[in-house]
Amino acid sequence: MALYSEKVMEHFRHPRNVGVIEDASGVGEVGNAKCGDIMKMYLKIEDDTVVDAKFETFGCGSAIASSSMATELIIGKPLSDVAKLTNKAVAEALDGLPAYKMHCSVLAEEAIQSALEDYYGKHPEKRPQA
Repeated sequence: MALYSEKVMEHFRHPRNVGVIEDASGVGEVGNAKCGDIMKMYLKIEDDTVVDAKFETFGCGSAIASSSMATELIIGKPLSDVAKLTNKAVAEALDGLPAYKMHCSVLAEEAIQSALEDYYGKHPEKRPQA
């Protein structure tokens, strides 16, 4: 069996949504000191919907693939759905990651959560009530 799925390789070789959103509604940056991966996620939000997402990732192929897939999973989605995105959903969308690379999908989830927190910090009136 191949170490990485075709989807992981495709998103590593041809990542989607790489770059910066200059006027981002929310920006999140997370890192994993153990492996050295750093992810920065930019969200453009209009009418409580992610209309654009971009990322910058310094890391391994799994980190890049996870970032790329995560952006595809959230663009066009309402914030209520984006907030529920899990690392497992990212890994499943990539047709799996090796166990020792699952932390890459965790970083993608954390980067999105961090960007949402940044957005809600700027717009506390938009934060969903518990």
